[in-house]
Amino acid sequence: MKVFNLVSQVFFLLITVLFLIYFLTGYDSAFEADQICHSYLSSYDNPSVNYGCDHDTETHQWILYESNESKEPAKIIKKFRYKFL
Repeated sequence: MKVFNLVSQVFFLLITVLFLIYFLTGYDSAFEADQICHSYLSSYDNPSVNYGCDHDTETHQWILYESNESKEPAKIIKKFRYKFL
């Protein structure tokens, strides 16, 4: 019984820490994450490379990416996660 109590307490502690990390990190809204992404985007003023910000609704984040002229996938530079709840 002591082993079960210990395992359940460790599990509860892990869940609590994960929720705290989620709610204490990330931006408060999609608008705020969008503004930060476009702020970073303005610092990349290289005309030979295409940079952009895109909203990923599935993962609740804005993504700053670098695309190229070829058919290769875009390179992700930075992700700006916002809180969903």
